[in-house]
Amino acid sequence: MHFFDTFLTCYGWQGAALAGVLLLLLGVQLYYYLFVYGRIPGYTNNNRPVVRDTEPPVSVVVPMFSEDYSFVEERLPLMLAQNYPAFEVVIVYVGQNNDFYEDLLQLKLSFPQITTTKIHLDPRFPISRKMALNVGIKSAHYECMVFTSTDACPRSDRWLSLMAKGFMRGDIVVGYCGVERLGGLANYLMRAWRMMHSADWLARAVRRRPYRGTLHNLGFTKSLYFGVNGFGHLSMNIGEDDLFMQQVMTRDNVSVILSPRASMTEKTWGGLRWWTSQLRYFGSAERFYPLDVRNFVQWELGSRVLFFAATICALAVMPVEYKIAAGVLLLIRYGVVVAEVRRLARRLGESGMIGRYFLYDLASPLWALWLGVLSLRRDSRVWR
Repeated sequence: MHFFDTFLTCYGWQGAALAGVLLLLLGVQLYYYLFVYGRIPGYTNNNRPVVRDTEPPVSVVVPMFSEDYSFVEERLPLMLAQNYPAFEVVIVYVGQNNDFYEDLLQLKLSFPQITTTKIHLDPRFPISRKMALNVGIKSAHYECMVFTSTDACPRSDRWLSLMAKGFMRGDIVVGYCGVERLGGLANYLMRAWRMMHSADWLARAVRRRPYRGTLHNLGFTKSLYFGVNGFGHLSMNIGEDDLFMQQVMTRDNVSVILSPRASMTEKTWGGLRWWTSQLRYFGSAERFYPLDVRNFVQWELGSRVLFFAATICALAVMPVEYKIAAGVLLLIRYGVVVAEVRRLARRLGESGMIGRYFLYDLASPLWALWLGVLSLRRDSRVWR
């Protein structure tokens, strides 16, 4: 009490209030990085009960919405080269090019694991990814299915075996997908955004409170899918990896597979402008998330912004010793953040994340604000 009286005398009630705000916000930040994100690196899926005695055969379902020869020549071979005894790759081609479809059918002569089906594209009746996935699910020969995209490729030949192992402990399997590593700051910011926003739903999943996966590395069973009559939110072109997952995920039916060898890498098709457009498009589903999920995601970002603002205020107007104390708190936070982000990146197989992380730490709140402004305008690509 004497210390508080002395502090109040020296810095007034404004200084005391500012110190309380700094400590509170620092506590929130440390909670997220130490006790939320900090649980991801040490997580093991083996503590979940076994629901299947052996690793099952798996259907990998890939919707294709263009004549993507780069996928056929570069990424499809990596899927076919998986070190797993029983699997198929179901390609759902949505298009009008009969020659390209014939080329896909010819692949089966060399790779019997391939199953190909076609949806004729009529510009008057657009085909959504959900429709393509529904056809792929019906065409799949196996109960357990893993879903990915033509933009993604596995990081190792163990990807499918690790994802299949997840079906031994759950009817839903979620894995990680990062962004391909290229040069430049824009690419770094995209990679950091993907990793840290994936950390939000991975952290909830390992705490048995899942709410989504990623459409590039996600699995579930046919029984689960048909048990709820397929995808919902049919008026939207998005939602299969989050809104549908929120419908079927429970505390006990989700396996989380965390290994660099089980991760996927997504190819990028542009810079920050393209990436922001993608975030706006897929982020349109977030307004339908449960309130506790939205609060969980926003509290980290909000507390970070307020902590930075309170620190700047202290450095700008308070006496020297107060400024030093505020600087120490800032360094404590950043030290914890760097240490935990390094552990997280190592577990997810992301390299080169630490050196420039302070740039993402500072820039991402502004980026999120800009996305919030963009989301005020209805994205016509989302709705059917």
